[in-house]
Amino acid sequence: MFAKNSKLYSIFTSKCPQCREGAFFENKLSLNLLKTTETKSHCPTCNLKYMREPSFFYGAMYVGYGLSVALAVAFYLISVLFFEASMRESLVVIAIGLTLLSPWSLRTARVIWIYLFIKYQKDPDQRIK
Repeated sequence: MFAKNSKLYSIFTSKCPQCREGAFFENKLSLNLLKTTETKSHCPTCNLKYMREPSFFYGAMYVGYGLSVALAVAFYLISVLFFEASMRESLVVIAIGLTLLSPWSLRTARVIWIYLFIKYQKDPDQRIK
């Protein structure tokens, strides 16, 4: 399930959706939101154009919203079930957790979004450019 070249592995390591080898982002994950979301224009391995059309990644906001809701529910459940936190304390935990994980969720949402539209091609001759 999480083997190299599997879909989940490639999503969480930010690899190209078509070849699952090339890097998707210009920079490593950091707290600088402007640098951490810089996407390469093309895959360095298979030359796939990442920006399918103008404003393609606006749809990733919906995926990011879903990730944020899932993380908020997880933070809430952990804080209440394991630490018996009050509602106010749980909200603080959720706010801090979502703030710290925002660079990761932004990147992951973009990768998931492009994975919805580009299929994996094992054969290099069948890959789109």
